[in-house]
Amino acid sequence: MARPVDSGGGEFRGARERLVETLREKGIRDLSVLRAIEMTPRHNFVPTGLRHRAYEDAPLPIGNGQTISQPWVHARYLELLELKGTEKVLEIGTGSGYQTVLLSHLVAQVFSIERIAALAQQAREAIQRAGARNVNLSIGDGTVGWREYAPYDAILVGAGAPAIPQPLVDQLAEGGRLLVPVGDREEQQLVVVQKKDGKVTTRDIAPMRFVPLLGSHGWGIDEGR
Repeated sequence: MARPVDSGGGEFRGARERLVETLREKGIRDLSVLRAIEMTPRHNFVPTGLRHRAYEDAPLPIGNGQTISQPWVHARYLELLELKGTEKVLEIGTGSGYQTVLLSHLVAQVFSIERIAALAQQAREAIQRAGARNVNLSIGDGTVGWREYAPYDAILVGAGAPAIPQPLVDQLAEGGRLLVPVGDREEQQLVVVQKKDGKVTTRDIAPMRFVPLLGSHGWGIDEGR
């Protein structure tokens, strides 16, 4: 688990508490998820020039054509997984590392893959500053998963895919859940994939809009531009 860190001398503590209250008002009920958001300094995961907006319930650019998602989206993702604290989780798209740290408060082990090396390095540093010690990072094609440590109790995909990547379904543990936005490059439907008794079921949750999932089981590099 990560330890709570308030980097910034408490400057942002009130803003973080207000964000938690906003998420509660928007329907987030999982107390563990709300606590993880209250414990995690989102301002350390956004560019310095945007720190004054870090606790708005809004996505923000983090460079390299990527974004840190709206906090409500992170909270909804984590709530849908119904985490108990003992899980081994795979995150596709480390991005800023913010969701990675949220997960570190909620599960036993986090494995996270980022395609863009520069982002991965920034995320690694931010994750270390946040005190997370149960996180493993890799640079590569997240659409093929991380087979070495499979199966996973939960898998989260932080980018929009044209279809559900089969390698991720294959690496899902019995009883596990995979969350992935599926659709075109402009809008996707958040899908929950569950594996139970050897059978795979899917359930649509809500429309979402994410950056494209690039890789051999996602959009091609040229298609993602």
